Amino acid sequence: MAGDVGFDPLGLSNIDDVGIDLYWLREAEIKHCRVAMMAVAGFLQVELFGPAPGCEAATAKCQTDAFWQIWNSHPQYVAAGLLMITFIEAVSGIACTSGRESGDRAPGDFGLDPLGYMKGDPAKAERLKAQEVANGRLAMWAAAGLLVQGCSNHMGGVEAMTQSLNDNMF
Repeated sequence: MAGDVGFDPLGLSNIDDVGIDLYWLREAEIKHCRVAMMAVAGFLQVELFGPAPGCEAATAKCQTDAFWQIWNSHPQYVAAGLLMITFIEAVSGIACTSGRESGDRAPGDFGLDPLGYMKGDPAKAERLKAQEVANGRLAMWAAAGLLVQGCSNHMGGVEAMTQSLNDNMF
């Protein structure tokens, strides 16, 4: 299984008694990995290049502050985002359940490979899957750090890193 390094101190891979199997846990991990990688890229993109066109209500460099600016000026955008997430989760849940029951679908595999990375050498495909999980785990920590740091000091990630480096220079 991609990303398996034998580290499971809580024994989560052996909890079949409660109705949660390893397939579901792997599906959830891959989903959260992909969301975290997009979140970190989005955080940094907005801080470095400014808000997306049409989103001038969010002027703060810190994404947590920008969220509240959008919430205060256009709460319907947040509601539309939540509805979209609900729809995506419903489709994903159906795919996860049917894939687990039939065994025809690997966790996280939605058949979307427009650049053909998974075709060809199976060893290369397995290495890419392992890299996706490893980078996704790192991105989950990075996203959590960006959120907590943004809530605590109201600075963007790059801004906080730059200030920290400047404050600690000799």
